Amino acid sequence: MNLRVTHRERPRLLTVHAHPDDESSKGAATLAKYAAEGVDVLVATCTGGERGDVLNPAMDRPEVRADLPAIRRKEMEAARRILGVRQRFLGFVDSGLPGEGEALPEGCFAVQPLADAARPLVALIREFRPHVVVTYDETGGYPHPDHIKTHEVTVEAFDAAGDAGRYPATGEPWRPAKLYYQGAFSREWFQALHDGITGRGLESAIGPLLADWPDTAPRLDITTRVPCAEYFAVRDRALLAHATQIDPDAGFMLHPRDVERDVWPTEDYRLARSHVEAPLPEDDLFAGLRPAAEG
Repeated sequence: MNLRVTHRERPRLLTVHAHPDDESSKGAATLAKYAAEGVDVLVATCTGGERGDVLNPAMDRPEVRADLPAIRRKEMEAARRILGVRQRFLGFVDSGLPGEGEALPEGCFAVQPLADAARPLVALIREFRPHVVVTYDETGGYPHPDHIKTHEVTVEAFDAAGDAGRYPATGEPWRPAKLYYQGAFSREWFQALHDGITGRGLESAIGPLLADWPDTAPRLDITTRVPCAEYFAVRDRALLAHATQIDPDAGFMLHPRDVERDVWPTEDYRLARSHVEAPLPEDDLFAGLRPAAEG
């Protein structure tokens, strides 16, 4: 099995997320960059976000809540068009975010046996044949049960897809070359942005968040920084397409984009597994995979 991209094929990137909107809030500028450069990019969304909240006050209306699953699918379609990528739902049901001591809903994604939850993704990997796979680390990025399950499922599928003896009814084996974990929203990112804003004499809303940052939060071990600042505007348009989830007047949408482009012009990842040699650190998820003439 040839793991490297040949001169005659397009590089292929698969990114695996828990809910609609996650693809636009984590690594979206990277997706838009690679898609614009001719990479075949596919987003796999594990659930439909059925149990998500309506986080934009302007969209918090009874008719929206009553039709939220369908609306979130329409938002996903709009976002993927903006990013220039393909997208596939894997068919699981959102687990929601239970409170402390509350049980997960029966039949939801997070309670599925690992083999059952991974099978659709193994089939998709064997169909799409990605060179690179991206998902969350073992923490899920934050402790949502669907994010943690997405990590577990993606690792299982990454390892199993190339083994003909595993999941035998899901297509011809294909072994992706590299697995990456998202490195979004590190403390270092927030600190750099806060310092950049205040250093320009502007008011920053990030200070309280930094003051409350938990000492137990894991430090992200970044290996790969993809320059993509010119696609931050595309990322933002994709985010706003998820109108039930993104308040344009709050949170992530408020910091000055010129400051962000200046102080942190990359999206960041950790190389978790690789079947090819590529020196670290990297600035390309396809490092070690491209034909020699492309560098």
